[in-house]
Amino acid sequence: MKTVLKVTGMSCTHCVQSVTKALQNVAGVRSVSVSLEQGRAEVEHSEDLSPQSLVSAVAKTGYTADVQRTLS
Repeated sequence: MKTVLKVTGMSCTHCVQSVTKALQNVAGVRSVSVSLEQGRAEVEHSEDLSPQSLVSAVAKTGYTADVQRTLS
């Protein structure tokens, strides 16, 4: 399963690293790709993982995330 998040508040590569690490630490996440230029994160994860848990992980780093779409 893949979830695409719109991430706001990132302004540098350190921001990207923080968001990437936070998402990678969520149980069930298989891979993460964060784009500063596009302001989004693509996360491949297990089907039982709630996209809301990804949003919460990003929020804990001080950024805002919204689910753009989820693909199975």
